[in-house]
Amino acid sequence: MPNGNSSGKHSHQLLFSEATAQPKTMAAQTAPPFPTPSPVDPSVLEATDRILQEIASVGRPLEAMDLKITDLTVAFSSIRADIAGFREKANALDQRLTAVEDQVVGLPDQEVELRSLQAKITDLEDRSRRDNVCFFGIPEHKEASGIKAFLKSLLSDLFGIELSSPPEFQRVHRIGPLHKVTSDKPRPIIACFLRHEQAGQVISAAKTQGPVSLEGHEIRMAADFSRLTNDKLKGFLALRPQLRNLDIKYGLFEPALSLTQLLED
Repeated sequence: MPNGNSSGKHSHQLLFSEATAQPKTMAAQTAPPFPTPSPVDPSVLEATDRILQEIASVGRPLEAMDLKITDLTVAFSSIRADIAGFREKANALDQRLTAVEDQVVGLPDQEVELRSLQAKITDLEDRSRRDNVCFFGIPEHKEASGIKAFLKSLLSDLFGIELSSPPEFQRVHRIGPLHKVTSDKPRPIIACFLRHEQAGQVISAAKTQGPVSLEGHEIRMAADFSRLTNDKLKGFLALRPQLRNLDIKYGLFEPALSLTQLLED
């Protein structure tokens, strides 16, 4: 016969089972039923695919545009660096231009000073050459026995110049390289006299006597001047016929100071 304790224990277990089972029952009663999927319309799927394709097609140009923007950014950075370099060069050129303008302002004074210095240098060069006499037209190798002895005999025998004392030279030589010599243009000979008086006498005799002939070659003598003075003399000699005609026609000078006589001197 069962006792009272076992029956009470059994009743308690039943009550616990019912209590734990009751929430599941209530949840099952309150939960809504799971909706059954409805069939999808094919047109909706097709529209969705088109939208996705359009989005993809729009995305590709955006990617290409992004690459171009990146390239433009790099190009603009390079241009900006070039502009900065140009700006520095422009500043440097501006400074140089300012310096040049400052120098140009003083050019007239510098030109006057330069002309004065050039005139002084030309005068000094002409003075340093006043002992020289140039001989033109003497054939090559005529002075084989000795160029100083050859000139002494040339002055006395050919030109007939009688000096107060025998001519003495510091140095005598031909001018120019030998490889440029031609038969019709022999190199000139320049002689530096030891005394200026002898050089002056030879030049005066050459003006009076004029050129002479040696073996079919015309021999001339002339004073030695600087290049600038020679250029001026050439320009003056080119105008000499016109000046002589003006003097004869209009009598520009007094008879004692006749321009014709001056030109002949």
